[in-house]
Amino acid sequence: MTGWAGRALLVAAGAVAARAVLSGLRPRDPRWRRANYRGRTVSLAGGPALAGAATVTAAAAAAGPAAAAAALTAGLGAGAVGLYDDLVGGRPEHREKGFHGHLAALRQGRVTSGTVKIVGIGAASLIAATLLSRRSWSSHATRRGAMIDAVEVALGAGLIAGSANLLNLLDLRPGRALKVGLLVAAPLAAGRSGGLVAGPVGAAAGLLPDDLAERTMLGDCGANALGALLGTALAARTGVVGKAVGLAVVAGLAATSERVSFTRVIARTPGLRELDELGRGQLSAGDQPAG
Repeated sequence: MTGWAGRALLVAAGAVAARAVLSGLRPRDPRWRRANYRGRTVSLAGGPALAGAATVTAAAAAAGPAAAAAALTAGLGAGAVGLYDDLVGGRPEHREKGFHGHLAALRQGRVTSGTVKIVGIGAASLIAATLLSRRSWSSHATRRGAMIDAVEVALGAGLIAGSANLLNLLDLRPGRALKVGLLVAAPLAAGRSGGLVAGPVGAAAGLLPDDLAERTMLGDCGANALGALLGTALAARTGVVGKAVGLAVVAGLAATSERVSFTRVIARTPGLRELDELGRGQLSAGDQPAG
């Protein structure tokens, strides 16, 4: 859909779809419950609700079949492996953290859920970036054109995978990842390829109250899916230079997170601190987290 009215309808559709999926999810398996940073038990149902609603609405509003397929691949692929990591990552054999931890486990002959997630998101991102490729891979393409296209696909894949990882790194406090996602997605929804993020904007906004009230959390499933969809929208609207700049920013922030705590930086920065805390902790005494 094009125009403000169409984008507004997409936002509304994303919110309604996310709320509907969340209402229909009532998992009783204890693996769907997690203790958050305050020790409160919250439900992981917010993750699949966001991943499903955001991905479907993004694909429905894509500019063409290739962009729709890219959104489906990135969103559902990142969400699926993220959900797998959410559900089994707490087992003793999967508790390694960080890239180096997963690599060390792989050297010992063990495949952790984190390794599955890294490989899965990487593969989904590469397929999505290939689908978004603007040039033809036919035998009639020039060698220089094919090389440029290969570089653009590689940068796009890195941007999509990096965005999925970065948003997951930010999902350490209620509402934080959703707020960042909304801040990034809102201006994108108004521009070219904006249909890819209008639905996800609505889905994120629709689930924000439950996330802030500590009834649900995104987990890897929701954060990875939303980040991958944002990366797909960025990749769809930029060329080689834009993708390179975007990847550099995402990779730089991810590398910084290895040495600097984002939570501490936010807590010490006026403006960021207030935005991060806005709406958090509004759970009433009689309103128990979903589970």
